[in-house]
Amino acid sequence: MVVILAGAVAGYGWYLNHQIHRISLKNLTSAPVTGADAGTQNILMIGSTSRCALKVQNPAYGLCSQGVTGVNSDVVMILHLNPATSSVSILSVPRDLFVPNARAGGANKIDAGLYEGPDQLIAAIEEDYGIPIQHFVELNFDSFINVVNALGGLKMYFPEPVYDAYSGLNIRAPGCVALNGTQALQVVRARHLQYKAPGVTATDPAYWPQEAQSDLARIRRDHEFLRVLAAAVKARGLSNPVTDQQLVSGVVGQLTVDSGFTASDMIGLVLGYHNVNVNSAPQLTLPVDVANFQQGYVYQGGNYGSIEFPSEPQDHAAVDQFLGLPANADTYSGGALPAPKSVTVSVLNGSGVPNQASDTAQSLTALGFHIGTIGDSPPVGQQAETVVYYAAKTPSDLAAAQAVANSLSGEVIMAKDATQVKPGSKVTVVTGTDFSVNAPATPSTAAGKAAQSRGSARSSGNSGNSGNSGNSGSAGNTGNSGSTGSTAAFQPPTATVTPLAPWDPRSCTPSGGAGA
Repeated sequence: MVVILAGAVAGYGWYLNHQIHRISLKNLTSAPVTGADAGTQNILMIGSTSRCALKVQNPAYGLCSQGVTGVNSDVVMILHLNPATSSVSILSVPRDLFVPNARAGGANKIDAGLYEGPDQLIAAIEEDYGIPIQHFVELNFDSFINVVNALGGLKMYFPEPVYDAYSGLNIRAPGCVALNGTQALQVVRARHLQYKAPGVTATDPAYWPQEAQSDLARIRRDHEFLRVLAAAVKARGLSNPVTDQQLVSGVVGQLTVDSGFTASDMIGLVLGYHNVNVNSAPQLTLPVDVANFQQGYVYQGGNYGSIEFPSEPQDHAAVDQFLGLPANADTYSGGALPAPKSVTVSVLNGSGVPNQASDTAQSLTALGFHIGTIGDSPPVGQQAETVVYYAAKTPSDLAAAQAVANSLSGEVIMAKDATQVKPGSKVTVVTGTDFSVNAPATPSTAAGKAAQSRGSARSSGNSGNSGNSGNSGSAGNTGNSGSTGSTAAFQPPTATVTPLAPWDPRSCTPSGGAGA
C-alpha cells in the first residue's frame, strides 16, 4: 500500500498528497545514517477497526451509533526496507499477543495499544521487541476497499467453499472468484473461518469445520493477499493516469501517516523498490505460544480473553531474520550486544515458585552477568511471562536488556519501566511460570544443578504458591540449554512462516486454476 501511494503521488501531483491526514508522533526513531544498516527503514502499517472514523457508516461492520466504538489495530505489519540491497521484508505481529507495555498503564493485547493512539502502539513494539520504527501508515476499511476497487477488483482461487459469519465472507463453490473491494475486505478480515472440506456433505456452513488458529490463520491469508494485490498493481502499472487517479482518490481521504513521511520520501520508495519481487520477499510472523485457557487469561484480576504469549529464542530469531541481522545483534542499533560481565541484573521472583529468583541468579552468574538485588515481586496470575525490564529507551539500556533476554528461553519479553529496575542494576528480570536460562558454552556445576531443577519448576510454576525467592529451598526453572516447550496451558511455539492451509484462497492462474 505504501508503494502504491508513493507511485500514485508521483504521477498525480501535490494536490492529493496534501489531502492525506498527517499526525505528529513523538516515538518514531530516526533512520540510521552510518554503518551497515544506514538508510534502512521500518514502516509500521496497521489496519484500524475504528467504525467511528468512517465517513459513511456500514451496518456490515457494526455501527458507531450502536456502540461499536472500539479502536484496535486489526492488522499489525512492519515493512523493512534496505536500500543497500533494494530488499523488502514484512513481519506480522499477532494482534492477541499479550505484552507488558501495550498501554501506558501496563499489560494488554498489543492490538489494544492503538486505543491510546499510534504513539503508544509504536512504543510497545520498540520497547518490547527492540524494533525501531521510522514511519507510520494507517488504513481503515474504506481506504482498503477503494484501493481494490480502483484496480478493478482482484481474483483469488478458493480450493474449498469457505464462510465467516463475522467478516461476511461466503464463498459456496471452489474456483477462481472475482472479488470487489468489499469481498476482498471480507477475505483479509476473516478469523472465524469455516470450510467445507472434502467429505463434508452439509450445505449449511454451521456444520462445517472451524479452523483452529483464528488470527494466525488470518495472517497467513493476508500475506497471500498482499502477493495477489502486488501482482495486480504491477499488471495495471503505476504509470496509468486513470488507475493512478483512482488509487489516490480512493485512499487519501482515509489514510493517516506520520508528519515526517513526505511526498519525496514516498516517491523515493517507488524509485528504490519498484522492481522488488513480492513473491521472493520474506513475509514472516512473530512466533507465539497460543493459550489453551477455556475461560480466558486472567492477569491482575482482569480477564483478557484469548491471548498469546511470546516465545524465545524463536521471537528474536524472527526479528533478526526480518531485519537482516546476524544472531545476537543489537536489533535497535545494529551493533554488538554488550558482554554479560558489563551488565548487572536484579532478579525478582514473579511466579511464587520457591527459590526461583536465587536459582535464576545463579544461572545468570554462570553466563557471566553480575547480580544485584534478589527478591520477590507480586504474582500477576496463574500464568505469567518472564519480563526483562530496563529503565530507558536508549541504545545502551535496550542492548543490555537484549543481552539478558537472549540468555533466556520460553515465554520471555522485554519492557521499559524505570520503576522496576533496582538501584545499581541495568536490568531487572521478573520471573514467570515457563522459562529457562540458557546453559553456558562450558558447563559449570551451578548451571548443571539448575538444569536438573527446571522440570519441577515448570510443573509447579502454575500453582500460584508463594515463597521467598531468596531463602526457600526448592528448585527454580533455570539453567536449561535453551530448548523450551510449553506448559499444559499453552501450545508449542508457532512457526515464523506457515504454508497455506488446503482451504485458504490463493492466486489464480491465467486459465483460472490455483496459483502456486
